[in-house]
Order: sequence, then C-alpha cells, then structure tokens
Amino acid sequence: MLLGALALFSNDLAIDLGTANTCVFARGAGIVLNEPSIVAVNNVSDEIEAVGSEAKEMLGRTPGSITAIRPMRDGVIADFEAAEKMLGYFIKKAHRRKAFVRPRVVIGVPSEITQVERRAVKDSAYRAKASEVHLVEEGMAAAIGAGLPITEASGNMIVDIGGGTTDIAVISLAGVVYSKSVRVAGNAMDDAIAGYVKREHDLLIGERTAERIKIELGSAAPMSERREMEVKGRHVLEGKPTTVVLHDGQVREALSEPVRQIVQAVRDCLERIPPELSADVYDRGIVLSGGGALLHNLDARLRTETGLPVSVAEDPLSSVVLGAGKMLSDFKLLRKVSIAC
Repeated sequence: MLLGALALFSNDLAIDLGTANTCVFARGAGIVLNEPSIVAVNNVSDEIEAVGSEAKEMLGRTPGSITAIRPMRDGVIADFEAAEKMLGYFIKKAHRRKAFVRPRVVIGVPSEITQVERRAVKDSAYRAKASEVHLVEEGMAAAIGAGLPITEASGNMIVDIGGGTTDIAVISLAGVVYSKSVRVAGNAMDDAIAGYVKREHDLLIGERTAERIKIELGSAAPMSERREMEVKGRHVLEGKPTTVVLHDGQVREALSEPVRQIVQAVRDCLERIPPELSADVYDRGIVLSGGGALLHNLDARLRTETGLPVSVAEDPLSSVVLGAGKMLSDFKLLRKVSIAC
C-alpha cells in the first residue's frame, strides 16, 4: 500500500525497455512494474487487447484476429506504433492510471544503437506523454545498479546479458572507456534450444517452452548432477502432440554457440582496454548482470576462459532499472552519463 501511495507522488520514472521484459522504477517507490515487452493487437479494430503479462499468456494461443507482437528486437524498437502504445500503457500503470501525469523519464538502451534508433526510443517516450527523456547506456546503468564505484579512477567491468543484447562496458571516472553490444543474449539462447529440439527430436516447441528449458536445464559448463525434464510439443512429421525427455547435457550442447559468442565478446573487450585498466579489472574482476547472468555456471565458464574473478550482481534482473533509478535523484551524474541524440 505504501508503494502505491508513494508512486502517486512521484512523477519521475526510470525504464529498462528490454527485448524480453520492461521494468519501471518510480522515484521514491522503487520498482513498481516488471512485465514482458509484449503487446496483443486486434487486427480488425487495430486496438490493444492486452499488454505485458496478459499479452504473454496469449503467445502461441491467439485467434486469427489477434496478433501478439514484441515491439523490441535486439534491444531496439522494431515496431514503433506498438512500442509507443506499450510505453504509454506502462507509464500510466506505474502512475496508477493517472492520465494527467507527465513524468521525466530515464531509459536504458544498448551501447551501439544508431542515432535513428535512439531517436525512435525518445520519440516513443515523448508520444507516451513523457515531459523529459534521457537515454543512458545499459552497461553504465547496470554498473550503477550493481553498486560498482563508477566515479573512481579505476576500471570496472560489467557484462549485462539481457533478452536481445549483451552489453559489455568498462567504466572509469563515470565515463565508458570501452563498450560493446552484441546481439546475442537470452532470446538467441531460446532460439538455439528450439532449433536443437526440432533438429534432434523432430519436435516443434514455442518460445515459452524454450525459455522454461533454458531456466531449468540450461548451463554454460557441466553441472554437479544430471537434470532432466519432459518437454511437450508438436511432432514435425506426424503433426501430433508428442513428449520427449531432455537432459542438461543436450541443452548445454544447444547453447554452446550463443555462450561461445558471449565469452568471445568478453575476451575481445579484455584485449582492447588500456593496460592500466586491465590491471584494475584483473584485481576487481567482472560483474555479470541481466537475466542471462542466471544461466547456470556462466560465471564459472567465464572464470575459466578469462582467468579473472567473476561475480553475479546482487539483483541481476533489475540492475539496469535500479541504476537508471538512482540517476533520477542524482541529476549531476545523469548529465555526465546520458547519451546525446
């Protein structure tokens, strides 16, 4: 109840506009919303049928008149109109549907998005009734949210693995010394699992099933004990519902390519940063954030591949939005780190 009351008195919002999920932080209230970045649209009337969790329940189950859309792809807006409607819905919901509220908004975006893509994010937020919009690199926001001392004269390395992108950043003196955004992350892992199951078992599965397999069986290095789960889908040739049993070794094989690409991107970063900062990173290690940081044994795999200490942020799923939220009450820092459009 207190959260709801505080949210009414706070106009400022921080938004992690993710490919998989959108998180909203209200100043003075904390995280007030965390829902899938999905919009269900009625094809006949062109009206929104559902947004967020309700729309996700419809994935793969909609009649011909309704389409479930993911407005974000690879961390950027793929469907401008749907993104605008989704943002408007989330902003209203964060403010308990108070229509007259025009909040100041901080949004986390991938480091390598183009000028056009930045403008699309800003325009969507303005059209969703924001009064001011500031964009911040996700790597920077994640580092702040994970509690790294980004204003010190020493290197801090963060690897934020979201739904559409993996953002790697080395930060010193509140500035990004090196950043890299690779479009391989949680969604690529889901696709790899679905592709493997189809190839090896002639079974078609949906993205929700692939995500569940990733969460339960997915790993980047061998686990201490074998895990199995039953997977239901439709047989490719026979066209009937079928069940197969998968174990963690098979899923690890399915995930080998996306995991390899993420590990390679981290190694590339370590090779390109200045020697002084390399020494700092060697001492402090690498911090993982984002939903992909929860993949079993990813920290152990990176530790083995890089020889550096690797830790997972305290709240990896919320690091970006918590970092963006901290900037709502520190405008001096926000001015330093926001991206010009």
